[in-house]
Amino acid sequence: METRRLGRTGLRVSVLGFGGSEIGYEGASEATVKRLLAGALDAGLSVIDTAECYVRSEELIGAALGGRRRECALFTKCGHAGGWGSPDWRAAPLLASIERSLERLRTDHVDLIQLHSCSEAVLRRGEAIRALQTARERGMARFIGYSGDGAAARYAVECGAFDTLQTSISIADQEALELTLPLAVERGMGVIAKRPIANVAWVGSRRPSRGAYEYEYWQRLERLDYEFLKRADGIGTALRFTLSVPGVHTAIVGTSRPGRFEDNARHVAAGKLPAVQFKAMRARWAEVADRRWVGQT
Repeated sequence: METRRLGRTGLRVSVLGFGGSEIGYEGASEATVKRLLAGALDAGLSVIDTAECYVRSEELIGAALGGRRRECALFTKCGHAGGWGSPDWRAAPLLASIERSLERLRTDHVDLIQLHSCSEAVLRRGEAIRALQTARERGMARFIGYSGDGAAARYAVECGAFDTLQTSISIADQEALELTLPLAVERGMGVIAKRPIANVAWVGSRRPSRGAYEYEYWQRLERLDYEFLKRADGIGTALRFTLSVPGVHTAIVGTSRPGRFEDNARHVAAGKLPAVQFKAMRARWAEVADRRWVGQT
């Protein structure tokens, strides 16, 4: 599998990474996660991304990796140790959360620790950023990053404190291509694309219920009406679009189904989209998207 250098971190990362949210929220078994990660690593994966709030995701990954920890760059996020609805951006709880993540992941350090979708106001106060810098100084993490979208992500790039930016980039989520990516590229930051296949919101015969995780993207894609989504290779084209965006180093795709990562690996093996196709997809976005189509956290 193709690898790219993750900006100024120097880490070599596979263009396709494994996201740990589904295995946590869907209650995957340890046996399933072991099969998932073994297959992914064998297929050339070198990035695993999770978060302390993804239920048991960190514990499942730690148990599954075992002696293969050195084969991958391990990323996690902090700020929601009490659950997604209970953020805490104070330094002491953040550092305690990172310690707990290391225990769950069965490692003495992660390659990247990220603030998980905190607001611009939180970033400007500085305490949360200093906590991550302390974690790096203590050897708990090699690099620090910000995961999020919109104005907060823009500030995270501008402030110069972070090595990486993880942000939403897909056929249904293109705000970052103008708001944050050009400056992130200019500053040599690593760029990690989350939600790179737009939650596969177009698949299925039923309209998702309002408020469902995939509803916003389903609504956008209905208006964008990309012809390729009607074909069998829709997922592959969508994934290749994200990996064709200038500055993107790796795309994080979550799954709890063994074999799915290998399928995605075959898609990305086709390489970037032809320039004419990529430009046409961007032009369609410029024609249809309205100002409310902001990055989805």
